[in-house]
Amino acid sequence: MRLMFGTFVVALLCGACSAPPSQPVVADTSASDAAAHRAHDTYVAAINSNNLDTLLGVLTDDVVYMAAHEAPMVGKAAVKPWVAGYFAAFKTQWDKPVQEFVVNGEWAYERYAYTSTDTPVGGGEPVVDTGWGLVIYHHDPDDQWRVARDAWGPDHPAR
Repeated sequence: MRLMFGTFVVALLCGACSAPPSQPVVADTSASDAAAHRAHDTYVAAINSNNLDTLLGVLTDDVVYMAAHEAPMVGKAAVKPWVAGYFAAFKTQWDKPVQEFVVNGEWAYERYAYTSTDTPVGGGEPVVDTGWGLVIYHHDPDDQWRVARDAWGPDHPAR
């Protein structure tokens, strides 16, 4: 009898834990997922705009950039001069195909590959690079998805 009661309790708990979420949660999640996915396109367009204010507008205030061969940059105040120097030196064009994109509540992450083409502003041959990256997005209180973290590096040894 004790074994049957224990089996009944386990079955009841398993059934309760595996119950599907209510329909409104699923509908809200898919709308949020779509908006999160659009954040990728917004971010790439901001990078390719070569405009400092446009790019800073899609970053959270506490953003962290982790670029290969650089110390981590924590906060917009740290990222701003780095990006300003980059845009002053190069007209850049990034292609960032998404390899994986996951949304979980107010956070999302994407794993991507990239090809960047940096044309020196002062003239010269474009510098083409390829690599990998990981972006973490946050859904901010103003209903915008912004980049909270971006880490990237080349997929080849340092040149």
